Amino acid sequence: MKKLLLLLAVLFSLFSCEENVKFNNPSFQGTKDNVFWRATQTTARVNSGGTLVMEAYTATEIVTLKTSSAAQGTYFIGTTPTSTASYVYTDPITKESITYSSGFGVGDGQIVITEYNQVDKTISGTFKFNLENTFNDPLAAPTLNFQNGVFYKIPVTIN
Repeated sequence: MKKLLLLLAVLFSLFSCEENVKFNNPSFQGTKDNVFWRATQTTARVNSGGTLVMEAYTATEIVTLKTSSAAQGTYFIGTTPTSTASYVYTDPITKESITYSSGFGVGDGQIVITEYNQVDKTISGTFKFNLENTFNDPLAAPTLNFQNGVFYKIPVTIN
């Protein structure tokens, strides 16, 4: 009887093991107003003029990052018209949108591109920013804050 119990314990331990590995690759995530935020889908494209546009989506939100180039480096938000960030929330019931954005002299932050792999066509880096309520919607906060933002191996298309 002891041998049978031992055999059953060994069999259960062998067959109950499985690998539940989930890769977060590609990834676009950060801390939005002190709450963890992760995109469910992300796109990136380099336009014919060399500008980079990255868009990260959830069911109701879109985060857009734009830089003047896809080259490695730091791009400061709010200091030039070519390095910008925006966030749009669309209410799923009313379809009304709340928009936060930056521009020249509006908002602040930075986008740091740490790797642009032209062979694999992927881009990685970090970001953080403060955006302003574009339309001064009284039902929304006046600013939106993203910290600890990371984008990792986002596929890039060339237009």
